[in-house]
Amino acid sequence: MTKKVNISTDSGADIQIVSEAVSRSIKQQRKQQKLSLDELSRRAGVSKGMLVEVEKGAANPSIAILCKIAAALGLSVADIVNVTSAPAAHLIESQHIPTLWTGEKGGSARLLAGTSGPDMIELWRWQMFPGELFTSAGHPQGTFELFHVEQGVLKVKIGDSELTVPEGCSAVAKTDVAHQYASDSSDDVVFTMTVAELHR
Repeated sequence: MTKKVNISTDSGADIQIVSEAVSRSIKQQRKQQKLSLDELSRRAGVSKGMLVEVEKGAANPSIAILCKIAAALGLSVADIVNVTSAPAAHLIESQHIPTLWTGEKGGSARLLAGTSGPDMIELWRWQMFPGELFTSAGHPQGTFELFHVEQGVLKVKIGDSELTVPEGCSAVAKTDVAHQYASDSSDDVVFTMTVAELHR
């Protein structure tokens, strides 16, 4: 399983454009908030070396690292990859929807849209091939994920609990603990997921 972010659309040029946007967003937000690399590293629990590489556009960080950096900056991942909604409704064209995870067999997770953080909602579309697995150390306290399986069978593990979600069914999970998703059938599993992170 590949846990690295693969910010991609259809061409190498598009990959570079989105990578530069991520680098620029993080650096700009850090400077606006007058945070040193050391302070952001401490708040995010991410090494200073990784932050330097991310800001240079030289790193390929995991979704988990992007989540940590975003939370430390009071942002959502959607803010960082520039797919947040504007105050009025607006269109996010297909070529601007980033792929933030690619599995070892070609599965993918695309961040379709999201609101600005720190209170944020994100809409994702996942496709996982048989045998693929995605793991997360957990999101900030109070994060929930809502799933709807369009095809196949999804196995969700939340802490010590496991849940099997068949095709056509939905599920809700509190994901502020370690969790994982896996394809649990001989067919591809396709599901949509909403992530809600609400600070009270």
